[in-house]
Amino acid sequence: MRVAIKTLGCKINQYDSAVIRERLAAESCSFVPFEEPADVYVINTCTVTDRADWEARRLVGQARRRSPAARVAVTGCYAQVSPEEVSGLPGVDFVAGLNRMDELVRYVRDGGSGAGPAVSVGNPRDERGVGVLGARRFLGRTRAFLKVQEGCNFACSYCIIPTARGRSRSVPPPRVLEQVRGLAEAGFTEIVLTGIHLGGYGYDLAPRVSLSELVRRIAGSGLIRRLRLSSLDPREVTGELLAVMADSEVVCPHLHVCVQAGDDGILKKMRRNYDTAYFAGLMARAREKLPHAALGTDVIVGFPGETEAAFGSSLDFLVDLPLTYFHVFPYSARRGTPATDMAGQVSPAEKKERSRRARDLGARKKHEFYRSEVGRRVSVLVEEPVAGDPGRVKGYSRNYLPVLLAGGPDLVHREVHVRLRQESRGRLWGEVEC
Repeated sequence: MRVAIKTLGCKINQYDSAVIRERLAAESCSFVPFEEPADVYVINTCTVTDRADWEARRLVGQARRRSPAARVAVTGCYAQVSPEEVSGLPGVDFVAGLNRMDELVRYVRDGGSGAGPAVSVGNPRDERGVGVLGARRFLGRTRAFLKVQEGCNFACSYCIIPTARGRSRSVPPPRVLEQVRGLAEAGFTEIVLTGIHLGGYGYDLAPRVSLSELVRRIAGSGLIRRLRLSSLDPREVTGELLAVMADSEVVCPHLHVCVQAGDDGILKKMRRNYDTAYFAGLMARAREKLPHAALGTDVIVGFPGETEAAFGSSLDFLVDLPLTYFHVFPYSARRGTPATDMAGQVSPAEKKERSRRARDLGARKKHEFYRSEVGRRVSVLVEEPVAGDPGRVKGYSRNYLPVLLAGGPDLVHREVHVRLRQESRGRLWGEVEC
């Protein structure tokens, strides 16, 4: 059976799709690109914005036109939050909410009754565990993502994810270490710990376990050479976590801490649980403990109520922070969130212009950090050849610098010592040293 899988949204969805692929491979399915004819199309959706919902609907139409006789299964957050809407789309045969992996696999393998779209969606608030685990193969990747947490207890005014994913829940440490061992045995050199709200790890366990303790256990296990953390919220980057990172040769010196806005009034409207003074202090502490770490963040521009003065305040705030890079997102409405109905909605043209200005600042920050790293000796995990250039390969340093090297395929999947020689056009060029 030919199966095509398309993934929208975050790294958690990428992880879930990897698990879907592995489970279906065990059922003797073969896989084709989504752009080719298939027997079954699986669309793993995002619902973080109304635009994400639109993209999922577009993909359903594409699949049906490409292979009219194929079956189309929709899963992910859009399927979870709006199952009636999704099941009503022309061409949808099956809707699987989150944590419905067994039902999805059974449908792909056996098909449905043929009596109309089948729906398998539960209430995420009834979930008590993390139901999607076990991925071993991430095609084309040297790094593996390992989901150790699911759900979110926050109530940010722009976010629908707690409704989709439910409350925060964690994978117990012994099961995490079992997964780490399996990924290491499968040949992965680096594992990225991830979750919907990674910093909330362990609060639901008995006895309670902190993220810092989990990281310490993994780093001390000797199972993996490189461990990286995905996005965290500011209040969850504790002094203990910074100390663990600073003292470990396994934990990569890289933090992505989401600020979202650099104006206290906007942060309050967003229902974030910190202010700019707290975030600035955190970044200063992180830079002191981890002098060469990549420090990244997310920034939402054009949030309802963001005046030109408030945006200017955010830019001034970001200028002074020791950030390496930031991802910029123009605010996009999501039905069912308080922000959608807030006064002071910003025009699309203004959001586009503010995004440009913020991205320009981010590019300058990245350029400055890259130049400051030239001359250093770093460890690079080579991930793949450079497309169209058989004499070049590329990979990432422990502090998340993308590095280009002279070399062939024999370097791929190896961790090598590299001297950073120059920065050019947003790239670092290195030379392998013995």
